[in-house]
Amino acid sequence: MKSSNRSDRKGIAGLRSLLATALLLAVPAQYAQAAATIIINNINAAGVGFNDPTPVAPVGGNAGTTLGQQRLIAFTYAANIWGATLTSNVPIVVRAQFSALSCTATAAVLGSAGATSVFSDFPNAGFAATWYSYALANKLAGAEVNVAGTAQINANFNVNLGNANCLAGSPFYLGLDGNHGTAVDLVVVLLHEFGHGLGFQTFTSGSTGAQLAGLPSIWDRFLFDSTTNKTWVNDTAAERAASAIAVNKLVWTGAIVTNAAALVLTPGTPYLGISGPNAGAAAGNYIVGTASFGALLTTTPVIGQLMPLTTQVGGTGPGCDPFNAANTLAVRGNVALIDRGTCGFAVKAKNAQLAGAIGVVIANNVAGSPPPGLGGSDPTVNIPVVSVTLADATTLRAQLTRRSRTASGVVAEVGINGAQLAGADPLGRLKMFTPNPFQGGSSVSHWDASATRNLLMEPAINGDLTQSLIPPQDLTFPLLQDIGW
Repeated sequence: MKSSNRSDRKGIAGLRSLLATALLLAVPAQYAQAAATIIINNINAAGVGFNDPTPVAPVGGNAGTTLGQQRLIAFTYAANIWGATLTSNVPIVVRAQFSALSCTATAAVLGSAGATSVFSDFPNAGFAATWYSYALANKLAGAEVNVAGTAQINANFNVNLGNANCLAGSPFYLGLDGNHGTAVDLVVVLLHEFGHGLGFQTFTSGSTGAQLAGLPSIWDRFLFDSTTNKTWVNDTAAERAASAIAVNKLVWTGAIVTNAAALVLTPGTPYLGISGPNAGAAAGNYIVGTASFGALLTTTPVIGQLMPLTTQVGGTGPGCDPFNAANTLAVRGNVALIDRGTCGFAVKAKNAQLAGAIGVVIANNVAGSPPPGLGGSDPTVNIPVVSVTLADATTLRAQLTRRSRTASGVVAEVGINGAQLAGADPLGRLKMFTPNPFQGGSSVSHWDASATRNLLMEPAINGDLTQSLIPPQDLTFPLLQDIGW
């Protein structure tokens, strides 16, 4: 989620514009808007990104015959969805490109986007002395607050996704029908990044708590710090920085989101319960990250003894290969504890399932809290999969050292408690993403990964997301309505 102050015409080769006009979508009345015009400025050079001439076959309703054409068609399709949802008298100009972004064999930055500029004290601003993203400022003012034609959103997407050492085998799916399988749905990624550019972000530093030029963001007026019982506007800089890494302590107070939460989120908070004769100091309930694949957690928990994997000779990584006889014997009918790393979470879960495991707990391999959500997609995984922090995994392993080949005496219970909405606090307010340590570009400006159903504006793109921005599928547009859209 990066912004740029480059001129629209500096260093641009092969500039093209596409006008994204609103599609006729079925939008519930309480969320319906008129329409907005979104203009896409393609700033990729000839032969690159949106202009890549590589021949491809049409896919999933995308009739483009080159890779660049299909990317641009998908971009326009996503813009149309936003255009039919928003209302603004001022065209929204998006400066877009594909380029090389950070990625490895197991993780990748799919894209980044943000407002090119922020404005305060313009006509019809809802709050004085408050920063608004450029596109929202134009919408509220009813006119261009800067120079007509200036891009209001910068957007950048990973041109290498799916190649070797960049989530190999998981490229962008360029179809428009959502049938992405194990690929990454580009339309969903585009919808997510548009959301940031339209205002789903704060301009206050989460790492230091410092406000931009001494003014709060409109976003900050709806962030409530349940440690200090104050909004970010009234917190000190030190208090804001502390709340940005206080897991489960920062929530959104906007009335539109809170009222819609029960239409989208499922009742119940995920947990891992540990008990049994050998549980010892590890007994108790643990915060878990949930997976975008596998069986849904329920109030009827899956219960089995927790069994760790042993290293397989010649294996490529923990859980990454079919289990050998020893590991199969250990996990059959039990819950497998598997270290994170080397291969995708869905691969580990599928191998455990094939070996007879009834559930999987992924142990994070780096310090920090909360435990990560588990991205990936495999519709054949039908056992529950959760993750725990490195610290919690260390506690659990300490109680697993005196196990037999088939039993540990440490009983794992994976399920949900039904007392509150998944991803909300006890008052029904949506939790924001506040991991410890702080994650630049992700912390505070996303929903917490504990939300279920999965939400578009979580920090990771989950495989079960739809192309909707509104309830009952999603809460992205209700948040933007809270801040003035």
